[in-house]
Amino acid sequence: MATAKGNKQQPVILITNDDGIMAPGIFNLIEAVKGLGKIIVVAPDKPQSGMGHAITIGSPLRLQQVHLMKGIEAWSCSGTPVDCVKLATDKILHKKPDICLSGINHGANHSINVIYSGTMSAAIEASIENIPSIGFSLLDYSMEADFSMAKKYARIIVEKIIKRRSDKHLCLNVNFPAVDESLVSGVKVCRQAYAKFEEDFDERKDPAGKKYYWLSGAFVNFDKGKDTDVWALSNNYVSVVPVQFDLTNYVLKTKLEKIFKP
Repeated sequence: MATAKGNKQQPVILITNDDGIMAPGIFNLIEAVKGLGKIIVVAPDKPQSGMGHAITIGSPLRLQQVHLMKGIEAWSCSGTPVDCVKLATDKILHKKPDICLSGINHGANHSINVIYSGTMSAAIEASIENIPSIGFSLLDYSMEADFSMAKKYARIIVEKIIKRRSDKHLCLNVNFPAVDESLVSGVKVCRQAYAKFEEDFDERKDPAGKKYYWLSGAFVNFDKGKDTDVWALSNNYVSVVPVQFDLTNYVLKTKLEKIFKP
C-alpha cells in the first residue's frame, strides 16, 4: 500500500458500519485512523445490525452527502452495509480504496456472530472485491460506551496492515474487550470459537390480541479451546481472527471425493 509520507500518494481509507452513520462507533473509528490516509465514509442512514450479507434488490438506493466532521467526506446510504461498500467503490470513489474499515460496532461480533454481522459482511464484501479489510467491534452495547482503548488498538492494527503489502483478500475480525486500557492483556490472533446463542422465541400478544414473537436467548460457548476469540476476550485480549469468504470445507471435500469417485 502507499503511505502518507513524502510525495507518495496517501492510501484511501473507506469507512463504513452497520450501526448507522450517526453511531458513536463510526466517529471513534474515524478519529482512530486520522492522518493515516484519505478517509471516505459511506455508511447506512439507519441501523442495519444483523443484516448479514444482504443487498438491496428491487428498491432504489439513495446516497446523500452529510457533514460528520471537518475535512472528512461522508455519505449516508439508504441500503445495507454491503450496499455501502459497493456504491462507495462504484459511484463515489470510482476505484477501489486501499483498505476498508468497518465499525466500531456496538457489541460483540465474535464466534458465530460473524455470520449475522452487518459490520463483518461489509468487510467481507470488500475482501471479495480485492480490498483488504478489517471489521472492529467493542463488547459494549451502550451508546455511551468508552471507545478510548478501542481507538488506540484500532490505530495500531490499521497502521501495521497499511505498512505491509497485504493479501488483497485479507479480512480481519477484530473484537475489543470492554475493559480499561490498563487491563488489556495484549493482541491475540485467534480462531473463531464454536459458540452461539441458544435462541428462544417469547410468544406475546399485541393490544389487538394477535400473537407475535420476540427473539431472546442466552449465549453458550461450546468451545473450550484457549486459542479462540471467545477465550481471548474473556481474558481481556484484543482478538484478531482472519476470516475468508470461501466457505468450502476442504477436509470434508477430500473425504467426499473418495466416496464419489468419477
